[in-house]
Amino acid sequence: MASRKWSEMNGGQKFGVVAGAIVQLVLAGLAWSDLAHRPAKKVNGPKGVWAAVIAINYAGPIAYFLAGRKD
Repeated sequence: MASRKWSEMNGGQKFGVVAGAIVQLVLAGLAWSDLAHRPAKKVNGPKGVWAAVIAINYAGPIAYFLAGRKD
């Protein structure tokens, strides 16, 4: 699939890109905030590794919330 320039997108496509970016940034921000405030003993693995994993698109924050935290 060929990538499009912003100016070539219609309004709905621009909205989708912006909405997706906002969701991704909110997920990452929530995950980083949780990681920063959670004691290391309540995190599965090193906090530094999870901080890097969270930066991976949608998959990182979702992986952190599902597997990175101990209850």
